[in-house]
Amino acid sequence: MLVSIVIPCYNSEQTIGRVVEMVMREFENFPGYDCEFVLVNDNSRDGTFEEIRRLGGLYDNVHGINLMRNFGQHNALMCAMNYTQGDLVLGMDDDLQTHPSQIYKLIKKMEEGYDLVYGVYEHHENGALKNLTSWFNKKSSQILLNRPKEIQSSNFWLITRAVRDEVIKYKSFNPYVDGLFYRSTHNIGNVVVEHHKREVGKSNYTFKRMLRLWMAYLNYSVVPLRIASVCGIVMATVGFIAGLVTLIRKLMVPSITVGWASTICILLVFFGLVLLVLGIIGEYIGKIMLTINNTPQYIVREKVNL
Repeated sequence: MLVSIVIPCYNSEQTIGRVVEMVMREFENFPGYDCEFVLVNDNSRDGTFEEIRRLGGLYDNVHGINLMRNFGQHNALMCAMNYTQGDLVLGMDDDLQTHPSQIYKLIKKMEEGYDLVYGVYEHHENGALKNLTSWFNKKSSQILLNRPKEIQSSNFWLITRAVRDEVIKYKSFNPYVDGLFYRSTHNIGNVVVEHHKREVGKSNYTFKRMLRLWMAYLNYSVVPLRIASVCGIVMATVGFIAGLVTLIRKLMVPSITVGWASTICILLVFFGLVLLVLGIIGEYIGKIMLTINNTPQYIVREKVNL
């Protein structure tokens, strides 16, 4: 059985060679399994693609793709999956945090008949900000992406070819692979794996990039629009009741003074809510426009062994 290993690479010149060689050594211990690599260079600023080219010259099962600009991790994963040939597809990072020594755990779990297996971490080797955003991502994905509550997700996953075939049908410019997984299958398993520290450099995910990735959730859910509708109904009801109470009080006590400060506060709340709802609607419309304009999911500049 062939396992295709897809790795989005960004500034990983010092680590990607070790990742490939360590994975190959691990597969020597898996009878009945073989591996191939699809490494996608997401417009790195160092010599990452030269290293991928070197690996392609040494190993026939290492395939490389060089993108014309930086498209983001999930776009690079979509690109890689379009070139896989394996019966299973394994996603992992280029920095040894998703460690090759843990691959066998995902494969053993997949043998139980799952369509998708996530490697989840008992202990995280991340900073406080990353842990906080991971928790927020977990909760919001349950609401927006219909992720099963008992399932945890990570960048370390294994899917069947049937799931991969369904995922690559998605052609929009702003993919989120976990959302595509959840809408393809709920036959999902978790297995505990070790989480290793990043050996070189630091995370390339800034707060802005994490926010942009989270906004991709809007591609797979109308829940924000429904929440906006409910908020509008609640605020309109509160406003109507408050107006009715004010009118009754004025009729009963004509000398009562109506406060301008409270009026301004109410206006700020209502207009703030209106602008929030318009922003959510605008985000959906913007994504529709970019999709209609055929904004590319990725653009390939160069290939190695493909």
